[in-house]
Amino acid sequence: MKKKVIISIIVLLILAPSCFFAYKHFTKEEPKVPDKKPQEELPVTEDLKGKFANSKLRVDASLATQPLMNAYAKYFGDEDFLNEVKENYTNTHPGYVKLINGETDLIVVTEPSAEELALAKEKNVELEVTKVVNEGFVFFANTKNPVDNLKLENVIDIYSGKINNWDEVGGNKSRIIPYQRPVNSGSQTGMLSLVMKGVPLREPTTTELVATMGGIIDAVANYDNNIDGLGYSYYYYANIMYRTPNIKFLGINGVKPTYETIENETYPLMTAYYIVTRKDASKKTLEFKEALLSNEGAKVAREAGYVPIKKK
Repeated sequence: MKKKVIISIIVLLILAPSCFFAYKHFTKEEPKVPDKKPQEELPVTEDLKGKFANSKLRVDASLATQPLMNAYAKYFGDEDFLNEVKENYTNTHPGYVKLINGETDLIVVTEPSAEELALAKEKNVELEVTKVVNEGFVFFANTKNPVDNLKLENVIDIYSGKINNWDEVGGNKSRIIPYQRPVNSGSQTGMLSLVMKGVPLREPTTTELVATMGGIIDAVANYDNNIDGLGYSYYYYANIMYRTPNIKFLGINGVKPTYETIENETYPLMTAYYIVTRKDASKKTLEFKEALLSNEGAKVAREAGYVPIKKK
């Protein structure tokens, strides 16, 4: 009997880490927002709370902005609106396609890719793209990698194939594994527009091309106990939604990505998440958009862990 109990305890100890990993990455609970420094208080009003509860608006969001859209839906709508929103999420590219085809009213996503803009033009649809929260495009390495900072020109040279070893940028003598995301993913659109800016990307190997946002983090964190991987994502997703202790954010030109450096826009690779609508959007859609851009919307975004666009 004692032998069986001991064996059961050993099995539980072995399985515990994997169970924790599964819970961490697949639980449907809202991501936990780390503590931030106090910021300037926005005027406290609740004039728009619940205004769109029965609006029947069709909205969508990218993976990294789904918690933001959830917060908007709950505040400006109600639990029914929130549940409906959660059931209809697609992701960045499918969201753009649905918007262009008139199948949804408003999306909160990364900027449109060249292919998405071409599709809109082909369908004679004009898109309205408006910043709603600030964001940083980040690069990360394994925590065991001695490199803590890269110059932006180093990053471009790595991903164009001019730099291939970590010792060329102050690290160990080992080959860099520069992971990439698929075309039309939000991360790849950011990589092309914010970093490469017309410089051709090197062709990734099969193992270097990673399908999901979480997958590229896992690859750098866990790749056969190897510390040679380099990946990229958006700060909110990598810091809150899929946070792992096995990666570290690299400084770019000496500036680390943090909530504060993204808020004050001193981080070099600044970007944003955008509200995107069709130019022929309905009056109700435009009212919802204005609500998201209001002081109340900014407060909702801040409480969800995002960095609101500062009012001019």
